[in-house]
Amino acid sequence: MTTPVLRAPVLRPDETVMANALRALTMDAVQAANSGHPGMPMGMADVAAVLFNRFITLDPSAHDWPNRDRFVLSAGHGSMLLYALNHLLGYPDMGIDQIKAFRQLGSRTAGHPEYGHAQGIEVTTGPLGQGIATAVGMALAERMAASRFPGLINHWTYVIAGDGCLMEGISHEAVDMAGHLSLGHLVVLWDDNRITIDGDTDLSTSTDQLARFAASGWHVARCDGHSPDDIAAAIEAARNDPRPSLIACRTIIGFGAPNKQGSHDVHGAPLGVAEIAAARQQFGWPHAPFEIPQTVYAAFAGVAARGSAARAAWQAMLKTSTLKPAFEAALARNPAALGTAMLAHKQRLLADRPAVATRKASEMALAVVVEALPFTVGGSADLTGSNLTRPKGMASVTRNDFSGRYIHYGIREHGMAAAMNGIALHGLARPYGGTFLAFADYSRPAIRLAALMGVPVIHVMTHDSIGLGEDGPTHQPVEQIASLRAMPNLLVLRPCDAVETAEAWEIALAQTDRPVVMVLSRQNLPLLRQAVDANMSTRGAYLLRDPGQRDVTLIATGSEIEIAVAAADMLASERIQAAVVSAPCFELFAGQDEATRQEVLGSAPRIGIEAAVRQGWDGLMLRPQDRFIGMTGFGASGPAPALYRHFNITSEAVAAAARALVRP
Repeated sequence: MTTPVLRAPVLRPDETVMANALRALTMDAVQAANSGHPGMPMGMADVAAVLFNRFITLDPSAHDWPNRDRFVLSAGHGSMLLYALNHLLGYPDMGIDQIKAFRQLGSRTAGHPEYGHAQGIEVTTGPLGQGIATAVGMALAERMAASRFPGLINHWTYVIAGDGCLMEGISHEAVDMAGHLSLGHLVVLWDDNRITIDGDTDLSTSTDQLARFAASGWHVARCDGHSPDDIAAAIEAARNDPRPSLIACRTIIGFGAPNKQGSHDVHGAPLGVAEIAAARQQFGWPHAPFEIPQTVYAAFAGVAARGSAARAAWQAMLKTSTLKPAFEAALARNPAALGTAMLAHKQRLLADRPAVATRKASEMALAVVVEALPFTVGGSADLTGSNLTRPKGMASVTRNDFSGRYIHYGIREHGMAAAMNGIALHGLARPYGGTFLAFADYSRPAIRLAALMGVPVIHVMTHDSIGLGEDGPTHQPVEQIASLRAMPNLLVLRPCDAVETAEAWEIALAQTDRPVVMVLSRQNLPLLRQAVDANMSTRGAYLLRDPGQRDVTLIATGSEIEIAVAAADMLASERIQAAVVSAPCFELFAGQDEATRQEVLGSAPRIGIEAAVRQGWDGLMLRPQDRFIGMTGFGASGPAPALYRHFNITSEAVAAAARALVRP
């Protein structure tokens, strides 16, 4: 007879006490700052406690190990929930001093979570809907990496989202895409408290969210957001379903504050001293402000220890894996291998001198890029044949096969831009995606967050001017270049020919801390460069034609360089010496020292030429006395050559302006 082995019972920490610690830190920090949003953290504290205590895998001592679970607080106004979690878990840069400095200048605990400010913040959130859409990109990146590196990548992406995240239009794009691709390692925990800033959600919506998500191919469920076992059962069911999951966690906003819970009044204001005292009594928390019992720290330390053990086991597996070299290369995302291949490509261009649209030149350069850099991932918002973003042989990602490198984002520019942020943040790929420049405004909120976070995603935006022709003013982006140039920490590249386009790709892939927008033409453009020994585009602007002693300087970008060169030829016949400056990137040129900029621009009269509005040219390129040849309003429908003549963006107009400046 075998003697049974007696096992000690598993003692689970009291998750309600863990949740109350999150509530207490939230109340105290918001009160100390006299600013913040206590309602969501207090309402979702039970959900967070269960998620972290029973399911999530992460290691605060190695916050960026690749196979960790990702946690995205899409409802970013509830930032104190994340800060409290990270403090209790023991992230080394989230001491109690940071909690006490909530929302103060210079602290890591900003009003909304900001990527890079502290460990354990996977993405900047705040603009509602961006978090869930970025998380879709993370979940997609996880499935793609799992296909490429089986056994090394197999983790989950968890999201806490609120009513606002689900109302924002971007959520519809993201939810549809995630359901279509069956991103089964994505779990969204919806704070179903039925409250928004204005009051009850009945004021503004009657959507059955579970029906909406189910219609998009998601697993959906409900749970009592204040019952640990009910929450755990719902998460367990989600993890066992092959589809992405939405769990509607029925909660009470501000749970634990006896006189304010359940009301929109608790959403975005301190509770006040009296209500905090009442709340402490309500959920049995006798401790002083910012005081946490060691038993609670010990409970969260158990979560961290579980994650540390998982990381150690993963690292041991990586050490012996045959995939280790390829995995580490993907993790490094080093573009150095591109240099030799791209130089050979540029030398071929110089020999062949193709007259092609820069969108076609981009496709040619991309064939080199995707061959040299296997960590690149492409895509387009249903404009592949127009953006030319898919080089020959690049396999597609499908819901049944994630081994490809090309993503069909569908007609979802905003969702695509946010998903690309998520793919880049995931850490094993460099994404690029295409659309028309006229639709930059659809992508802008996600581009702005990429710039704010310093995430090097690449946006390929074609059909960049009135040069697209007959599609008319709705598709002619006369103001988009200027508005993109106005965004901090964003590079806007508008190359003039195939060589500059290849140089633009080199520049884009060399970025580590800012996104790039590549602005490309529909119409064919001649190859104007005479040498490729140096990447001249890295200077932002350079002398394409230097007559020596100049009488006038013609500065242009993209398709208008051809016009500037033709005007310079006209003027030369009249013994007016015109220098031609190609300015593919204002931001890079602004980074040059004053002497370099002066050497390029000279002191002679200047004329700026761009088939777009003038905004952004003054100060950097043009002085008050200089001229601008470009657009002053919206475009029109017609063949491109006719439009350039109609709007007087011609070599003749440039030459006439030069004569007026040189020989007044």
